[in-house]
Amino acid sequence: MSWQKAEQIYDGKGKRIFSLKGKDGFVLQEFKNQLTAFNAVKKEELEGKGELNCLMTSCIFKYLEAQGVPTHFVEKLSSTSVVTKKLSMIPLEVVVRNIMAGSTAKKLGIAEGSLMDHPLVEFYYKKDELADPFISDDQALLLKTVDSQKELDELKKLGLKVNESLKKFFAECNIKLVDFKLEFGKNDQGQIVLGDEISPDSCRLWDQQTNEKMDKDRFRRDLGQVKEMYQEVWTRMKNKWSQYV
Repeated sequence: MSWQKAEQIYDGKGKRIFSLKGKDGFVLQEFKNQLTAFNAVKKEELEGKGELNCLMTSCIFKYLEAQGVPTHFVEKLSSTSVVTKKLSMIPLEVVVRNIMAGSTAKKLGIAEGSLMDHPLVEFYYKKDELADPFISDDQALLLKTVDSQKELDELKKLGLKVNESLKKFFAECNIKLVDFKLEFGKNDQGQIVLGDEISPDSCRLWDQQTNEKMDKDRFRRDLGQVKEMYQEVWTRMKNKWSQYV
């Protein structure tokens, strides 16, 4: 199928979204080199990051589709862009945690690196001016982010399904999946579908043996070697999951 980029319809922290000429049900997502943290208070350009995140997201979404997870992914169009189905996005971030880390560990007074008895699923309200706060199920319903508790339950179920698939995916790459953020939307039929991206920008990833951080925490915490670690994640992914590259 022929795709032709048209008007820009959104400019986010990590991606630009464009319409496609004559293709109302699809959009083009273009990955940026910009790194942001703390709701974009901290930012910098990292040459090649957009290309790496595009490669990793494409590979992961193909893998998840093969595991039965409905996604918006259609095809990788260029080194930094993918074509996806147009969704009506749900204004919630679905965060799944397997290992305690970051601000959540600090907030709960639990040592970073502590394993959980079972995955923790949380909702965060997507509102930049409010810094995307954590909200309860009742608050999510009060804000009309979804139509019903049934839809919230479906988001949790899908989040846990993605988690089980990704834990296996990254374990094959000798990487621990610590936690990650997902975004979902509804297609024209009202089905809830996985959207956005999955990359070291949206996941905490630690080396299986050393626990060395291989994700955006390297930027948040000024650890250096951000691009080198993103590249290492991609190298391991393409070596183990070449059928999805």
